[in-house]
Amino acid sequence: MTPGSNLDPEAAAALLARVRDVRPLVHHITNTVTQNDVANITLAVGAAPVMAHAPEEVEAMVAQARALVLNLGTLSLAGVDAMLLAARRANRRGIPVVLDPVGVGATPFRTAQAERLVAEVRLACVRGNGGEIAALAGRPGGVRGVDAVPEPDEARVSRDVRVGVAAGLALRFGCAVAATGQADVVTDGARLVRLAHGHPWLARITGSGCMATACIGAFAAVETDALAAAVAGLACFEIAAEEAARAAAGPGSFRVGLFDALAALEPDSVARGRWTVERVAAAGGRTPS
Repeated sequence: MTPGSNLDPEAAAALLARVRDVRPLVHHITNTVTQNDVANITLAVGAAPVMAHAPEEVEAMVAQARALVLNLGTLSLAGVDAMLLAARRANRRGIPVVLDPVGVGATPFRTAQAERLVAEVRLACVRGNGGEIAALAGRPGGVRGVDAVPEPDEARVSRDVRVGVAAGLALRFGCAVAATGQADVVTDGARLVRLAHGHPWLARITGSGCMATACIGAFAAVETDALAAAVAGLACFEIAAEEAARAAAGPGSFRVGLFDALAALEPDSVARGRWTVERVAAAGGRTPS
């Protein structure tokens, strides 16, 4: 097996087929704004969602699941306490935990709760926008509300800087890190995939990031290589977005069409995806694998 062979489009297509064959149960402790979207996108990709938040039942519920997805969107201390209960049980049972640190860096409270989680939970993957990933790495100022602050000149931020931040965080947490945006950086600190699929309308609907994380959770439920799961989950979601945009008149119809497109997505369409696998050098640079 070559170093990146389980990260290529054909491997992602095979993982999509596996998700639909296994139909794994994915436990989401997520935010109240996008909970319905997260449940429906999990169904569309081929997995089975359960949205259980009560501290009295999260440990028993996660024990039945194949993956746990934590989302900090509508944050409370009680919610984080429930997340910790579920995540500790998941860690003890070898169930992968995926974290979406929504809005980390926007307020001191939000940052403190995210740091509490990453300190106490063994994560399989973290997915956030570029500002959230930078905030987790200790670089403030990249988040406004729950959105990344646009760079004044995207070209001025070198590709190696973005890779270095994500790769450093992946090595620090011992997990895969996906920094999503116009071009996604997905890395485990040694291997790097840049995904340029998707559509600009994803930024004009609520919950697109939450749904992307939900797709990663579905793939982590059937694939032990967290980087492969993150690449496949993002690729399927973003290729479906491209399909939905072709038939939509605007963000409203695009949002509805996204669920249809993902449910109808064929592995052959994923196998025709376009991305490359690279090696990450120790200083954060990268070389082709």
